[in-house]
Amino acid sequence: MNHLAGKRYLWFAISLIVIVPGLISLVVSGLRLGIDFTGGTQLQLSFADPVSSDRITDVLEAQGYDGTIVQSIDAGDGNAFQVKMPELPAGESPEKVALYAALTDQVGPFDELSISTIGSSVSDAITRNSFLAVGVASLGILAYIAFAFRNTQNPLLYGTCAIIAMLHDVLVVVGVFSILGAVADVQVDTLFVTALLTVIGFSVHDTIVVFDRIRENLARRTSSSFEETVNYSIAQTIVRSLNTSVTVVFTLLALYLFGGTTTREFVLALLIGVISGTYSSIFNASQLLVAWENGEIQRFFGRFRGRNTGPIVQPSR
Repeated sequence: MNHLAGKRYLWFAISLIVIVPGLISLVVSGLRLGIDFTGGTQLQLSFADPVSSDRITDVLEAQGYDGTIVQSIDAGDGNAFQVKMPELPAGESPEKVALYAALTDQVGPFDELSISTIGSSVSDAITRNSFLAVGVASLGILAYIAFAFRNTQNPLLYGTCAIIAMLHDVLVVVGVFSILGAVADVQVDTLFVTALLTVIGFSVHDTIVVFDRIRENLARRTSSSFEETVNYSIAQTIVRSLNTSVTVVFTLLALYLFGGTTTREFVLALLIGVISGTYSSIFNASQLLVAWENGEIQRFFGRFRGRNTGPIVQPSR
């Protein structure tokens, strides 16, 4: 524990190793957006006889509905499925009649449990509001942390480091889902945005606990240097952070393994985010404080400006 801050470049390197593949996937293939963002139709169908999701997918694709996602849902008999597909005209349209006839002939008789359609204008509004929600949350977090740590030497620094750690967790989750979308056709929907906002809250909460202990120890002058104070503060909070996170991880694992398939991606996003949030709070956010206080970040950017920035002299506390 006494050397966590001293190994900060190792922790930063581990984060880069995890994030970079996801960033490459985002640039190359992006995210596989669900009908909430692209528009489309969601059906829930209950078949009279046991069928496979692959069989339903084959029929839909043969009818020209590519990119369809078919998931089994629990409806007592185990023959119910949720279908997310390109937009299907409502009512007794010729397209719908032809599709239902093909499903009946090639798969078997079924009942329509529900049908809902999201138009392109609604999906555009959902996309815009999703970005707005993440942006507003980030600004609110920065303002709150800056206010909560207003008695420290640099309150905005604490808020900035918390935001960077939060963005780390968002990039990890988004990157993993970009890879899953490319290799396993996993789509993202509004539940994914809900998961991201939940991960943001968890990450910042864990970071504030560590930062608050750093602030208390700085006021008590428990160590001679800022780096030693951060190490001591992490040692005091790491067990609590790990215990909380492990409890949440076990719960999410149970939901992922034994819960319904319709919420599996949502739970997976939470699971990845909680693990990443625990890591970033301990090994990224606090280490960024040390790197700034030691002048390492200033010297790094000073190289790009063609000048050498010296270390910051620590004021007496």
